[in-house]
Formats: sequence, C-alpha cells, structure tokens
Amino acid sequence: MRMIGKLAPAVSAALLAAGLSTAAMAQTTTLRIQTHYAPETVSGKLAAQYVDNVQTMSNGEIQIEMFYSSSVVKSVETFDAAATGILDCDMTGGAYQTGKNPAFQFVGDIMGGYATPYQQLSWLYYGGGLDAAQKLYNKFDMQLVGWWVYGQESLASSKPIRNAADLKDFKFRSPPGMETKIFENLGAKPIVMDFTEVFTALESGIIDGADASGLANNQSLGLYDLVKHANYPGFHSMPSDHLACNKAKWNAMPESHRRIMSVAMESLALRTALTFEKKNAEAAADLQSKGVKLYAWSEEELQKFRDAAQSAWVDFATTPEAKALVDSHMAYLRQLGLVKE
Repeated sequence: MRMIGKLAPAVSAALLAAGLSTAAMAQTTTLRIQTHYAPETVSGKLAAQYVDNVQTMSNGEIQIEMFYSSSVVKSVETFDAAATGILDCDMTGGAYQTGKNPAFQFVGDIMGGYATPYQQLSWLYYGGGLDAAQKLYNKFDMQLVGWWVYGQESLASSKPIRNAADLKDFKFRSPPGMETKIFENLGAKPIVMDFTEVFTALESGIIDGADASGLANNQSLGLYDLVKHANYPGFHSMPSDHLACNKAKWNAMPESHRRIMSVAMESLALRTALTFEKKNAEAAADLQSKGVKLYAWSEEELQKFRDAAQSAWVDFATTPEAKALVDSHMAYLRQLGLVKE
C-alpha cells in the first residue's frame, strides 16, 4: 500500500503530461462559410444553429466565421470563391453553377420531381445520389458535404397566379438554370438576378414577382409587404441548398472534424424540413389574415407544370454528368412511384 501511495504522484504527473500533450496536438479547423440567406430569415437562423452545433460538438476545435446575405461575394460567385480559397465553403446551392455544367441543375433543383423534402433527401442518402453528385463536385475541386431542403417554394407576385394560364407574360426574378426554360415554355418572362436585388426590382416594377424562397422565408424577408399574391402549397421548385467545401481544405481536416460536419448537416436537413412544415403553415394563416391571397393549384394545373418540367430535363441534360444524374433521379422516382413506367 505504501508503494502505491509513493507511485501515485508520479502516475498523476505522467497522466497530466499526457493530457496536456494530447491537447497540444489537437488540430484546429477554421472555416469561412457564406450563405445567401439573411440572418433574420428562418433559414439564416437554422444556418447559425448548424454553426453552433459544429463548434460545440468539436469542443471548439472547429471554428466557423459565417457570412450572410452574400456579403463577401454574390450568391452565384460563392462556389468559385470557395474553390479558389477566398472562402472555404459554399452554403448556397448547386443550381447557381449550371453555367459550369448543366448537371448542377439536378443536384440543385430538379423541379417537377419529388413532392417532399424527405423524398429528395432519400435520393441523396439512399438512392445513390451522394456518390453521383460527389463526382461532379470533385471535378471542380469541391466536396459536397450535405443538403438542407426546406420544401416547395412559393412565388411572390403583384398579380394572381391561380393556374398555368396566369403565368403568361409574368415577369419575375428567377435563379439561373433550367427554371428559366420551363417558365418560358409556359409563357412567362423570367429575369435572372441576384437574390439581393429582388426588393428594388419589385418596388420599381421591373418585375411582377419573385421566385425567392419558401413562404415563411418570403414573409420574413418582407416580400409580402410589397406584393399580395402567392401560391401555397408550392409546386415549381424545391431547391437543395448545399454545403460544399474546398476539397483541399476538406481533405486536410481530421476525419473527426469531417464526420462532425457531415452528421451536423444531416441534423440540419431534418430540422429544416420539420421547421418549415410548421413555419409555412403559420405564415400562410398569418398572411391570409393580412389580406395576402394564396392560391393552391389543382392537380390538373400541377400536372401541366410537371409535364413542362420533365420534358425540360432531357433537353437540359446535355453532358454525360447531367444525363447520369437524370437517369439516377428517374430510376428512384419510379421506385417511389412518382413517375410511371
């Protein structure tokens, strides 16, 4: 017993030294991430929660500097800024990068395909989507970490959008990509502009409406203070907002840090889908009480859009990567019973 007592201080000192050595060797990861969302929006707050989760779960080993509202570069430039090291990660969406390869449309916003965010996330994690998409991202020196999908978007408009016929000559803000072709085929006049320019364009009458986000996000942005018409539930767009990081930066991170980032994205995806089911319903009730008109399209009118969208997939898939992603989606949509044989 006396021998053990004499050894105890030495053992304690050795353990303390080992602990200090381990702490000294702990690798720190610092990341600069930009999102197109404003911090006061529902999605902006969810992004902030993601940052807090990552920093807390890593015990401070991962430190994130978050930039909102495209404050460093424009939304469409965020991907390149991350790939070239101006930023480290892009938290916007793949659809902004269709100019590089139309395949990005089919990881950013397939349009006219899945009905719920859960189905779309299912393709990513269980339908082979992540592996297929990763090949595309890696070609541009980026690593796809995960998605967060808030559900169907709602248009904001200064005039009724009750059906497909109401889209004729409808001038609205559109993101770049396949959406412009679909709406042009339905008689609308989409105008591509940055997310940050929507307010001025609506106020000045340059556009009649905007494809900005989901109903709750649109409300928090104040779009329905300017215009009094919207469609709900949405039908035209269900973007997959991504977290994609500079591949060299990602590869240099410890596996534990990469795992924390990836699993936290899965948490963000679930929280986003659940939050917006509630928030959109609350926003719908509140907006109607304030005189905003909401239009739910009939199944017949919805099918007109789906037909236009799905015919555009083939026309837009002009590269091997795009064709492979369309084939992957179609196979999974058939498996889910959303597309008939």
